[in-house]
Amino acid sequence: MYNKLKNFAKALPLAFLLFSVERTMGQDGTIYPLDAPAEPKAILLNTGGVENQPAKESWFKQWGDPMARNITVATLTPFLPELGKANGAAVIVAPGGGYRWLSMGNEGWEVAEALAKQGIAAFVLKYRLHPTPESLEDFKAWMNRPRTAPAPSSDTTKKAPPPPALDLSNQLADAEAAYAMIIKRAKEWGVDVDRIGMIGFSAGAGLTMHSTLHSKTMKLAFIGPIYGGMGPVEVPKNAPPMFNVIASDDFLFRGQFGVIDSWFKAGIPVEFHLYQNGGHGFGLGNPNRTSNRWFDAFIHWLDVNGFLKAKAGK
Repeated sequence: MYNKLKNFAKALPLAFLLFSVERTMGQDGTIYPLDAPAEPKAILLNTGGVENQPAKESWFKQWGDPMARNITVATLTPFLPELGKANGAAVIVAPGGGYRWLSMGNEGWEVAEALAKQGIAAFVLKYRLHPTPESLEDFKAWMNRPRTAPAPSSDTTKKAPPPPALDLSNQLADAEAAYAMIIKRAKEWGVDVDRIGMIGFSAGAGLTMHSTLHSKTMKLAFIGPIYGGMGPVEVPKNAPPMFNVIASDDFLFRGQFGVIDSWFKAGIPVEFHLYQNGGHGFGLGNPNRTSNRWFDAFIHWLDVNGFLKAKAGK
């Protein structure tokens, strides 16, 4: 449903897209008000608030999906397998939204439900966000503001400077708190602490990678960045195996294989699926796209690598 973004996205530089264009611009991407849904199973992570936050948390609907913005209180929502079906594996699920909103349905709850059906304990991380305008009308105007690409430099020998990096300290703290909570309640939730992984979508993929590269407390067993940034990274020696997915018509791809090359050169297992089509923000998948079966491939990858099998004595 989000593939109407792709042509628009290709016309803009990545710097603009990362900060403001995730799954939002398009012919049918009207933003509608939405009452905050009940989240009876959400558990507070007690990681603090957000400085200089002008507005309280609010929700909207776009492309048929519930989205949350101005999140100042992080939560973790468990989606546990049916009794007798759990295999001990666990996954933290990080939705995307450019660190300005979260696609809670398409990239959160729906994914967690699909994982739970496979016997995997899934935990949707509702992490803190950078502020957006308080009123929905102002937010719409901010989302739909004109954007122009920067003028090319006359000096072709110079590369364009990279966009300023967002401060992800709040988001990392939330991910670390989620991981710590799963460790603490592992017995209650039927989780093998040696088989806790993390997957994320778009900005959530960025948070998954950021956690892998920078956390001093998380010991993830595997990661799954789904349509995230593809640039090269410095891979830690203890980095986990990676399952990576992106479509060739995704504005974040741009012919890059940097992160895959980084993992490969580090000698750490990596599986990469570059799909012919799918655009950006497809979640579990859209009809008639080759990317639709990525989730089946992910489950197969987990199985083949032993993440769905309990270790002896566990």
